[in-house]
Amino acid sequence: MLSFLSLGSNQGDRQANIAHACELIEARCGRILRRSSDFFSAPWGYQSVHEYLNICLAIDTSLSPLDLLHVTQQIERELGRTVKGVYQDRPIDIDILLYEGVECSGSELTIPHPHMLERDFVLVPLREILLPSDPFLPLPL
Repeated sequence: MLSFLSLGSNQGDRQANIAHACELIEARCGRILRRSSDFFSAPWGYQSVHEYLNICLAIDTSLSPLDLLHVTQQIERELGRTVKGVYQDRPIDIDILLYEGVECSGSELTIPHPHMLERDFVLVPLREILLPSDPFLPLPL
């Protein structure tokens, strides 16, 4: 299934963090079909002097949405993320934005991502990799 992920890093070697996360996503979640350009942004939801490096990925996954969430959360922990659900500096953040054929709102996962339309660091890279044939269009992007 086609899924879109957002990745961000503002601690340590941001480029290396994103690259390592991409390697682990490809090994554990599915083939990366498209990768956006790098997008730099200020933190969202809190104050910090550390700028984020953000990208979006389109992946082909056989994992269910919840399994994809659990695997990406494990990748975050392996790459040094210690706290989830609090806006703060982090070596890596991975969010599921869209998942083909799925809309859900639950305690663990909401798809489409509830804040994606409020965040340029998501919308700009996502627009870059969306294709007219993607099943998510038309989105209010």
